[in-house]
Amino acid sequence: MNKQRPHLRRRPLVPLAVLLPLLAACGTSADADGTARPKTVTVTVGYQSKTINTVTAGTLLRSLGYFEEELKARGKRDGTTYEVDWQDYATGAPITAQMTAGKVDIGSMGDFPLLINAARGKQLKQPTRLVAVTGYNLRGGLNTVVTAPSSPLRSLADLRGKRVSTSVGSAADGTLVRALQRAGIDAGKDVKKLNQQPSVGASALTAGSVDALSQFVAWPGQLAFEGRATALYDGAELNLPTFHGVTVREKFAEQRAGVLDDFLKAQRRATDYLREQPVAAAESVAKETGLPAEVVYLYNGANGIATFDPALRPELIAALKQDVPVLKSAALVGDVDVDAFVDPEPLKRAVQAPAYPPAGAARPELWLKGQATTRTFDSPKELLKAAKGAQVRAAYVPDALTGTLWFADKAVWVADGSELRAFVTTASAQRYVGAHAGARVVRYAEAVGLAS
Repeated sequence: MNKQRPHLRRRPLVPLAVLLPLLAACGTSADADGTARPKTVTVTVGYQSKTINTVTAGTLLRSLGYFEEELKARGKRDGTTYEVDWQDYATGAPITAQMTAGKVDIGSMGDFPLLINAARGKQLKQPTRLVAVTGYNLRGGLNTVVTAPSSPLRSLADLRGKRVSTSVGSAADGTLVRALQRAGIDAGKDVKKLNQQPSVGASALTAGSVDALSQFVAWPGQLAFEGRATALYDGAELNLPTFHGVTVREKFAEQRAGVLDDFLKAQRRATDYLREQPVAAAESVAKETGLPAEVVYLYNGANGIATFDPALRPELIAALKQDVPVLKSAALVGDVDVDAFVDPEPLKRAVQAPAYPPAGAARPELWLKGQATTRTFDSPKELLKAAKGAQVRAAYVPDALTGTLWFADKAVWVADGSELRAFVTTASAQRYVGAHAGARVVRYAEAVGLAS
């Protein structure tokens, strides 16, 4: 019998079930017949469709398709097929939960949830990084406390012993806690705070099961626009910046740095679009979310409450550091190293365009029915003159003290001599009247008449 030489012996066949994962790990996968094909990479993005000052990293970005365009171009260069899985959430908390489980790669959320994101990521060995901003307001005007239109409550002092709905750990909750502290009210003892999703809180306010609701964009504006709420406290009175931003899993940022670059490039393109075509952007977001376009424009318009810019502005990072003690006092986080959490390098690498200039003072703005553009005015009186007898879709006016834009017909108007001033809340209007002899609160219809 002839013996086989050792070097001629056949090697055992590798089962196909074992071979396929190996091929995929090497950058390719295979069909059933063993034909190699380019691998597919899925990028999972968590966003909040109705938190509309995140739209440049979520709703608007998704509808424009810019991220997919950037990834398609990358795929042509590296032979990979990229797909985007957009996952919509009501708040930032579930996005953080999914990120720390390794199931969401990129997410957008508010400043307080971002800190919880940083803390949970570190705690669960799935660190995250803040890489960009979406929308911000340097005074804090993105968060508002509202009551029912028939409510007798007129100021924060009236909230003692009352039931207030909010989402604990959110930016709106932070506004509520800070505002109550300034008013000498203990948020943990002097009010009954209910931890509820925004939609649940809105329904509770309408049903009368809570006395007030503290929420973030766009809930207060939507409820006011629909006649279901009246503003009690304008977050801009705190004069502390609030913003939403983009966070990414550190592992993903390291393994897919180019994909993160593509996301940030696409976000910048969406920001350009929103700033250049604010009415079209508002209509697009409204179509995607079911929100009234007039409400979207209140926040995201040319003079909107939110300013959109991806830049990690120093004043925003400084504000983030001031948020840490508030969350610590509520036992929601321990120490958070904000400087380690903030990573400006990806944005610098991906986007060469400079930051946008800070927003100037908001101006009164009129949106007529059937028009694809709006008109701005130098004074509230001029706005009211133009609105009289016109087919108005929405009229917006800035608060005389904070600059927060609000619906003209929902604002509290004050006649002071020949001047007409608007305020988001009754409390602010009353403070102005108390400090100006002869000034008086007037209804919207009377203000229109006085302006003519």
